Amino acid sequence: QEHAYPADELMPLTCRGRVRGQEPSRGDVDDALGKFSLTLIDTLDTLVVLNKTKEFEEAVKKVIKDVNLDNDIVVSVFETNIRVLGGLLGGHSVAIMLKEKGEYMQWYNGELLHMAKELGYKLLPAFNTTSGLPYPRVNLKFGVRHPEARTGTETDTCTACAGTLILEFAALSRFTGTSIFEEYARKALDFIWEKRQRSSNLVGVTINIHTGDWVRKDSGVGAGIDSYYEYLLKAYVLLGDDSFLERFNTHYDAIMRYISQPPLLLDVHIHKPMLNARTWMDSLLAFFPGLQVLKGDIRPAIETHEMLYQVIKKHNFLPEAFTTDFRVHWAQHPLRPEFAESTYFLYKATGDPYYLEVGKTLIENLNKYARVPCGFAAMKDVRTGSHEDRMDSFFLAEMFKYLYLLFADKEDMIFDIEDYIFTTEAHLLPLWLSTTNQTIPKKNTTTEYTELDDSNFDWTCPNTQILFPNDPMFAQSIREPLKNVVDKSCPRGISRVEESLGSGPKPPLRARDFMASNPEHLEILKKMGVSLIHLKDGRVQLVQHAVQAASSLDAEDGLRFMQEMIELSSQQQKEQQLPPRAVQIVSHPFFGRVVLTAGPAQFGMDLSKHKAGTRGFVATIKPYNGCSEITNPEAVKEKIALMQRGQCMFAEKARNIQKAGAIGGIVIDDNEGSSSDTAPLFQMAGDGKNTDDITIPMLFLFNKEGNIILDAIREYEAVEVLLSDKAKDRATIFKGKMIPNYIIDSNLEMENMDQKLSENDSHKQNSEEATSASQDVGAVSEEPEEGENSDVTDPDSLAPAHADSDSVSISNQDSYVPGTDEASAPEPACTQGDHQPQEQKPETESNSKVNWDNKVQPMESILADWNEDIEAFEMMEKDEL
Repeated sequence: QEHAYPADELMPLTCRGRVRGQEPSRGDVDDALGKFSLTLIDTLDTLVVLNKTKEFEEAVKKVIKDVNLDNDIVVSVFETNIRVLGGLLGGHSVAIMLKEKGEYMQWYNGELLHMAKELGYKLLPAFNTTSGLPYPRVNLKFGVRHPEARTGTETDTCTACAGTLILEFAALSRFTGTSIFEEYARKALDFIWEKRQRSSNLVGVTINIHTGDWVRKDSGVGAGIDSYYEYLLKAYVLLGDDSFLERFNTHYDAIMRYISQPPLLLDVHIHKPMLNARTWMDSLLAFFPGLQVLKGDIRPAIETHEMLYQVIKKHNFLPEAFTTDFRVHWAQHPLRPEFAESTYFLYKATGDPYYLEVGKTLIENLNKYARVPCGFAAMKDVRTGSHEDRMDSFFLAEMFKYLYLLFADKEDMIFDIEDYIFTTEAHLLPLWLSTTNQTIPKKNTTTEYTELDDSNFDWTCPNTQILFPNDPMFAQSIREPLKNVVDKSCPRGISRVEESLGSGPKPPLRARDFMASNPEHLEILKKMGVSLIHLKDGRVQLVQHAVQAASSLDAEDGLRFMQEMIELSSQQQKEQQLPPRAVQIVSHPFFGRVVLTAGPAQFGMDLSKHKAGTRGFVATIKPYNGCSEITNPEAVKEKIALMQRGQCMFAEKARNIQKAGAIGGIVIDDNEGSSSDTAPLFQMAGDGKNTDDITIPMLFLFNKEGNIILDAIREYEAVEVLLSDKAKDRATIFKGKMIPNYIIDSNLEMENMDQKLSENDSHKQNSEEATSASQDVGAVSEEPEEGENSDVTDPDSLAPAHADSDSVSISNQDSYVPGTDEASAPEPACTQGDHQPQEQKPETESNSKVNWDNKVQPMESILADWNEDIEAFEMMEKDEL
């Protein structure tokens, strides 16, 4: 309220509200913002859970008085449903509960429900399709398919986007007696069920809303599908309809057969579920252990949760995506609550105090690494500890709620939480809705269900005394074999095909071992349907035709080989690049709590080899561009110089400030509004000459991040920063000096935790959202002066950074895949990767191709034209989180 109201979100680094259209577009991420005070609505029922009833009453009055739902703005149907409609319904649910208790909300007359109904009608035009699947976006004022609407032209939606409506829409129908909402949500779910892959009983990630064809045929429990499964089970709990339970059980059986490879959950193809579709996992799957607890399957829940926790202990937060050998794949972390959610449910199920320790770690990490002066900032990169000017509404709606509930005793609550079910956004819907306004037939008689012979379905409605004995040793015995899975071993997943054939973990030929000059290797490739084509320019192209393989099993080996080639290429490209660096503001009032993502330089001090970093007060140089002798050396000496990008080479700026006595330099982009939130990071290149004379560290900040430092100078004059490869612990920065401890608000006070733990010191973003946390790092040189060598890169262009002239990066009309230095690579070590992969564009043709130079045998490109069986591979680097 102090910094952002009535904006949709708080921007915690710049201490202001994010208003759509006033900030640079973040693409589909902004589809959650509708100029309807999103965070306020999303947080209503959290206030009651935290026993902030007076604040809740005031917040409801603000919503009723100030929020306008009739805005000419295009929003995500999925996000608006779970956050805004769910928030209004959750607020209404606890408001009527408080009114019945007789102390608070006596004036309340269903105003939130009236707003929810208004919003429900605004979402209904999205369902105007022959299939019943909703369009992914709708205009709050004009609906879809009208010129003013600017929507209605989409053809695809994600499974979760269409399948995560039933709880809110059915609750709206049950509360109001208007059946249309529940009917539309059920129709969408029915269509997805009918379109499932019948032999595997799996669903894909993306579906055509008009034809029902699967556009993305990979299947998992993370991004794009996650809450579809969640809502099938919870719809049964809330609505009492057996058909939802039968559907969930059918899908769950398939998940445990094909996707679950304990402790991993790996995506597979819906048509060939024995074939893994990728070698990494996304963070959204962290909700799944919690869903397994609700289902009653506790053992795999404990296993997957423990694996995720070890990844968190390694990186402080769960990276947006990580590989099967636990390297960072996408390094962003937008403060997602799914892991906290699963921790809460596992504690409820097992009573094991271990999960309180897990919760304590989460809180300490939030306070230590994400707390900034105006709130909590998302992590731009878990490896450097740098921040993003972003605090999504789900952080307050879910993270705060689950962490409080984890530690709350029954007497801490003013109502019984067991009387409610949590939506995917953790909004509270009362279970008594199952017997209210039942206008929909309970049983779907049009669909046949497969009888499942699976003993674990006996426990779908478990007797907790039998299934969850509240014995700490029960959960510990399951966790024990996994205690070193991340740090001390590199488990390599064995595909289920290999398991069933008993052929061991190694396919006939691994991509890392392949050499084009080895006749034996060529013979193996031929057997797998992979052939070599010699091109006129001396390169060799690999082409994979599954139909030419000796057998179907050999064809699958070939597909796996090609997948490994892509993964190997991506990893080797990442290893050639310099990782991002961190600029940490350590002076008052920041005290190390603001960390900015900085681009590295290919010259000067290598901060990765100087772990202490370079610390000093900042000073603006004259001239500000740093392209001539510094005229205020007395102000710059022994300080870190701030300068503007442009007009000369980066190396020239570095030499000028070094001569003036600066101990480091920060170049700030002159492109107004540029930000690491929206632009790919790059590294500053040299000037083509020997740069060994430059010994100070140089970093690059985009305009927005640079302005945070410049604003701090204007307000506080003396601003001290630390330039490093990774943000430092505040205790390390201040070497034992006393600094303010910031704990998570009074909302998370834990006075009664003494008997449990000592007091601590210190979302859901929709799957339709097309953000990737990838940071493509390219080498950029400043504009050359007249007479300089003309082959220096243009200052505004981006080019992949390479270690040497043999490294290449190839793109063509169909795809872009990073190149590698060698045709083979050593076994990856048990260390996190340096970089996130570059994004790969969709490919459309029918065969797989790999090119590399014959002379030195580096792969020059991998051009994938996959057939239907491996269409998931073509999207590996373009998955939308």
